[in-house]
Amino acid sequence: MNSKLKLLILCFCVSSCLASFPRPRGVSISMSSFYRPDVPFQCLDGSKQIPFEYVNDDYCDCPDGTDEPGTSACPVGKFHCTNAGYKPLNVLSSRVNDGICDCCDGTDEWDGSIDCVNNCKELGKKMREEADRVRQLQEEGFKLKLKFIEEGKQTREQKKADLELLEKSKLELETVKAEFEAKKNDAEAPEKEAKDKHEAAWNEELERRNAEKEKLRAEIAFAELDANNDNKISLSEIKGLSMFDVDSNGEVSDDEAKEHLEGEEEVDLDHFVLKVWPNIKSIYKSPGSEEPAKGDNQEVATEAPETGLPETPTPQDNDSDDEDDDDDDDDDDDDEYNDEEIKPGLGTAPSGQPHLIEKEENKTSETTDQQDEDKMPDYDDATKALIAAADEARQQFNDADAKLREAENKIRDLQSYLGTDYGPNEEYSALKGNCYEYTDREYTYKLCAFDRASQRPKNGGSETSLGSWGKWDGSGDDKYSAQKYENGQSCWNGPNRSVKVYFRCGTEHRVTSASEPSRCEYAFDFETPTRCSSPARSNDDVHDEL
Repeated sequence: MNSKLKLLILCFCVSSCLASFPRPRGVSISMSSFYRPDVPFQCLDGSKQIPFEYVNDDYCDCPDGTDEPGTSACPVGKFHCTNAGYKPLNVLSSRVNDGICDCCDGTDEWDGSIDCVNNCKELGKKMREEADRVRQLQEEGFKLKLKFIEEGKQTREQKKADLELLEKSKLELETVKAEFEAKKNDAEAPEKEAKDKHEAAWNEELERRNAEKEKLRAEIAFAELDANNDNKISLSEIKGLSMFDVDSNGEVSDDEAKEHLEGEEEVDLDHFVLKVWPNIKSIYKSPGSEEPAKGDNQEVATEAPETGLPETPTPQDNDSDDEDDDDDDDDDDDDEYNDEEIKPGLGTAPSGQPHLIEKEENKTSETTDQQDEDKMPDYDDATKALIAAADEARQQFNDADAKLREAENKIRDLQSYLGTDYGPNEEYSALKGNCYEYTDREYTYKLCAFDRASQRPKNGGSETSLGSWGKWDGSGDDKYSAQKYENGQSCWNGPNRSVKVYFRCGTEHRVTSASEPSRCEYAFDFETPTRCSSPARSNDDVHDEL
């Protein structure tokens, strides 16, 4: 007889012997070997030994309460509910015969003070139905997970290959860019030289023109200041003009006049142009529009009410009021006269009134002519050819640079993807690049996987950052059960917002709830097939003790 057969026979004999002894109330089948009526009972903590008849005698003899599994005598004791058809259960011995049915088979209320209905079969049926539902969910989700694993691995391999090709291409693009940059530099050097030469010549021409214009202005001013036409400007001619009243006391003194004539008693045209004009041109006004200095023996012209123009006295100014009333039409003409400042040299109509409309047209025309006159002339054909060649070289360089930068951006994106942990088998890569929303009574929450999380008011308003992708943050060995999104918008007088995303099995990707367990620390529940495990059947779901 071999050893295995001997062991089987021994186990059968032991089981038969144990079965011949009645099991004490509140003891499970697995613990029945410790409760043999033919030997003294040993407290399970090993503290003492008592006669077997002391077991369930409603008196607590063992410190661990193991001698009273079927009574409430020991507060720390445990009563075992067999619950055939459902899950076995251990309850505190203090709940035995307390008037509440804790076991679904009602065995904890054995004294008959309350009638417990045995509903273990109904509970077992519901439990098995729920287990079947979960198993079916796991099966459906796991099939999708296998698909995501396959796609994720393929994607990673493809991106590795793309990265290798792009890195090789980058070297070639860098070479091409360097070649076009050299061509660009070679083309820009003669272009710059030709353009600089052209612009320098134009600047010299502008300086010459401006000098001529300034000289002409000085000559006009000299003619205007030379009141006696003796081709000289004297102190007396300067003293008659208030523009030279430095201390604003209403009178131009000899010293002030002499100061403006650069210390001279009188100056000729050449001296005026070279020495005097540069210092007075900023304050100079044509004597025709200048109010004479007070204190001089000159008639002071009255200023027009609105325009500031000098109003020349006429004989009509001494007429009676009646005559003024008769000349209303003339007054209208005067108003028209006063609407615009009259400058020397402008033509007048036969009636003596300025051609105002013609003047405005002339001013516009003069402005346009001046702009055209000050505009730099076009480059010559040789310079244009150099510019065209440089433009072409610049365009070629810009195109090469743009292609290189595009390749560099793609390389960074690929490196970022390949540097991210998408789960032990790439299954979570199915979430990458997708966003999921959940709306409660107040807010809409958004999770963009491996990117960011946010919230915005349901009824409109700006979005608040709850955090950016940080790390896997599951507990223990199961780090892929949760993610952490960190460094969101700071709370007032508090920390930066953050979100922890808890994953559980589901047949689709979706946020199922959002909460704020702690101030500024949010929690999302997220269902996804990537969290489903293999639905292998287990015999541990239900234990029916017979």
